[in-house]
Amino acid sequence: MWAVVENKLTRTFQFGSFVEAWGFMSKIALIAERMNHHPEWTNVYNQVEIKLSTHDAGDIVTKKDHELAQAIDQLLH
Repeated sequence: MWAVVENKLTRTFQFGSFVEAWGFMSKIALIAERMNHHPEWTNVYNQVEIKLSTHDAGDIVTKKDHELAQAIDQLLH
């Protein structure tokens, strides 16, 4: 589940392989580009950590972050 940590909406996802994790990130990249709202993220093997905040609002969590988080969650269904 998503949690606010240090003013960022944060969640870690784990997959069966690096390729699955990378594929997930590729799908997010397309959504983020359409929304013009890009995540801070890291990928280590099968794990993807995502941190969302709105830079234009002073690096705090806004509606845009919640909307992107919801879109990311929809990829898992």
